[in-house]
Amino acid sequence: MAADSTVKGVDDVLETAAAWRAEGKGVALATVMSTWGSSPRPVGSQLAVNESGAFVGSVSGGCVESAVVREALGVIEDSKPRTLEFGVADDEAWEVGLACGGTVRVYVERVG
Repeated sequence: MAADSTVKGVDDVLETAAAWRAEGKGVALATVMSTWGSSPRPVGSQLAVNESGAFVGSVSGGCVESAVVREALGVIEDSKPRTLEFGVADDEAWEVGLACGGTVRVYVERVG
């Protein structure tokens, strides 16, 4: 997976997603729907992923972001949107890096 080295603003993320679509690439957009407790990114933060695994923007960080990118690739493949939730109550919480507390819900959808 290739990442942009900076966290881009929403406009930059959407512009990059549109550019990828214009190139004919499959693209998914992930958006933070809600947060509770400790969360590195606010509601409305976005991450765009193309079919090659390149991404721009941010919805969390660390392992949560990696999990969102993996799910986004699945959304590109099957066109089925997903709502993802990561939090301390989940068995995966320690695995994805939310051991400090908090919950984040992310909606992932195919673009175009």
